[in-house]
Amino acid sequence: MQNKTLSNFYDFASILMTAILSVAVIFTFLFKISAVDGSSMEHTLSDGDKVIITARDWNVEYGDIVVISQPNAYDKVLIKRVIATEGQTVTIDASRRQVIVDEKVLDEPYIAETVQVQGNMIYPLTVPEGYVFVMGDNRNHSSDSRDSSIGLIDCRYIVGEAIYCVGDDHLLTDSVEK
Repeated sequence: MQNKTLSNFYDFASILMTAILSVAVIFTFLFKISAVDGSSMEHTLSDGDKVIITARDWNVEYGDIVVISQPNAYDKVLIKRVIATEGQTVTIDASRRQVIVDEKVLDEPYIAETVQVQGNMIYPLTVPEGYVFVMGDNRNHSSDSRDSSIGLIDCRYIVGEAIYCVGDDHLLTDSVEK
């Protein structure tokens, strides 16, 4: 009887340790959790939302919501949407409330309001190799690539792509057509 109880305890402890190790490996190498700080991604993401991000092992594309660890004037990790990738040319025309990439006005149903803040970058701006141009979905309340204090993002500083919002239980990868 005592051997059976000891055997059951050992089996339970073994299963529990395997589960804990599995979760640790998954969240160390495949996924991470990050918190949204601020309102720059409203209405897609809200301040305090938790997002699951993938490990950085994919080609960055227009529309991806990325977590960025590049040093910046705010000394914090940023979560922004990729607007243009290497080789593309960006123009922000605040007077017409337009974001233009490669001479095409972007159709952005996910934004809170059209762009009214041009920033201090000089346009047209061609994104160099290994960089991306990012903006917050809350265009007029976001510090992003339009401002030289953030600037273009070196892809080596992209931690991962935000794929799921835990707070609102929704996928983030379907918010834009690519």
